[in-house]
Amino acid sequence: MPESNVFRIESDDLTISQILKDFYTVPDFQREYVWERDQVEKLLQDILDEFYNEKGEIIEGPEYFLGSIVACKDRSDNIFQLIDGQQRLTTIYLILCAARDALKQAGDEPTRVLLGQISDVYSDSRTGEDVERQRLTLQYQDSDGILEKIVTSGQSIDSLPETTRSVKRILAALRDIRDFYRINLQNDPSRIKRFLVAFTNRIKLIRILTPNIANALKVFETINDRGVGLNAMDLLKNLLFMKTDNKDYPKLKERWKRLIDTLDRCQEKPLRFLRYYIMAHHQIDHHRGIREDEIYQWFVNNSTACGIDTDPTGFADVLIGCAEAYAYFSESKNPKGVANRYLRNLSLLGGALRQHYILLLAGRNLAKPLFDKLCRAIENLLFCYIITREQSKTLERNFARWALGLKGIQDEKGLDAFLKENMIPEMTKRSSPFDFAFSELNQASIQQYRMRYILAKLTQFIEENAWGNPKFTELDGYMNSSVHVEHILPQQPEEDVLNGFDKPAEYHDYKLKLGNLTLLEKTINTSISNRGYAEKRPGYLQSSFLLTKSLVEKPHVGSDTQLNRAVQDLVQFGVWDSSSIEQRQKMLTNIARKTWDMPGSN
Repeated sequence: MPESNVFRIESDDLTISQILKDFYTVPDFQREYVWERDQVEKLLQDILDEFYNEKGEIIEGPEYFLGSIVACKDRSDNIFQLIDGQQRLTTIYLILCAARDALKQAGDEPTRVLLGQISDVYSDSRTGEDVERQRLTLQYQDSDGILEKIVTSGQSIDSLPETTRSVKRILAALRDIRDFYRINLQNDPSRIKRFLVAFTNRIKLIRILTPNIANALKVFETINDRGVGLNAMDLLKNLLFMKTDNKDYPKLKERWKRLIDTLDRCQEKPLRFLRYYIMAHHQIDHHRGIREDEIYQWFVNNSTACGIDTDPTGFADVLIGCAEAYAYFSESKNPKGVANRYLRNLSLLGGALRQHYILLLAGRNLAKPLFDKLCRAIENLLFCYIITREQSKTLERNFARWALGLKGIQDEKGLDAFLKENMIPEMTKRSSPFDFAFSELNQASIQQYRMRYILAKLTQFIEENAWGNPKFTELDGYMNSSVHVEHILPQQPEEDVLNGFDKPAEYHDYKLKLGNLTLLEKTINTSISNRGYAEKRPGYLQSSFLLTKSLVEKPHVGSDTQLNRAVQDLVQFGVWDSSSIEQRQKMLTNIARKTWDMPGSN
């Protein structure tokens, strides 16, 4: 490094491709990897929304800014020590590793560019020798060398032990990213490569380089304390102060702090909140939408309609009310802070889903029974969209288009008319794709947590209709660690079980089908293990889940009772072969139509 640059702080606007021309290490004093599924899925979903149209095709468009990283360069070995941004850069690195693995699994060779972004030859400044080195290494103890193991183990990550919390999170993130490639890109080599071109060349980060760690830590503190640059949120704040009398500055200052604190509580991006506020309350071009870089100008152009010109503090109060409702939504609660079963279900279906907040904001003033009914309809429609592979851009566009129709609704008749006009037709036209998706559903075609959600909903539907007891309304009881997903055909069969199946060559396909899956209490599941169906039947009879128990015996009480009606469509099986699995999958498809209120179901 030239002497003139020794004490300089440099800032560069770089693509991922440019960032990963260098080598990085996360020092041992840094905190561990803490991102959970929500953050990983949100990043992937944001990228998908930014780069793809509703047909799943990559579109030309603006670059996507992902934030900043802070590093200092060790002049003795030219390796960057990462002081801020390791969560982001680690996840980026995992996205590239997962792409490499997906390409290999599809029988294609990863490009030299991709491999070079994962690891490359590094010239050791002390020995002069060329050594193979990863672009990113983690030095903190909790990492337990996991990135090195991922790079060298390739496909076989399932065999890697989850030795620490950080390792567990990193492996979970990698599995979610692999699901992303499998479900959204079908592990198609050409689609993955096109995605990588956009991902590495259109996503940008600001890399701030400091001369030493002390400077880097100071920059990190400053960034997190004061923020970098002005975005639409900062500019909107300035606009409100410009429209406010000096004597009201203290009031506005207090309100703005309350707004920011509320958004921080739900860890939401302020710009997404502003976009959804606009979509929920004002007429926009639904086909085009509104981008984050257009938000401030929209407020300038519509300052009178929003009330900014005449009552800026009143407008701030409106934003605060929306933000507080928004924060409650993120906690699976209604706008008054009361737990809502359907919002909780939506968090289990996909924690990164946020588009429905547009409708929730628009309907936040509905009475509780009406708001509950709206939330149930949203859960059903969102699941219908997901299971039929609808693009997320369609969700956002439709919800923005419908939002204004919720304003002014005060009774059930009005809400029913709204649902009949907007949401029910969307489900009706997806009726056949819904049935087809369920008839083909297996563990390889959907994320595992969503398969658990599906099994939980089907099981709950039977219980709730059989007993009518409020204790069955909480989905968490079917998704906790005491409940296992049971493979009726065992996952790891003994030789006699495998050979006894009527289609042994297709055994591993059938074992993943929805029809072969059921929920079973952990204690029972442990006892029946990998046995054949005949030996498992007594265990299924002990289950408290009617959907599982009825594999062997249909529960029966009295004549034309609530229980009898609830289980009347459940089928029993004396043997477990391919036709049994297919028959049960068809049965579960019919139950699914009722569970998610598909039009035409009783």
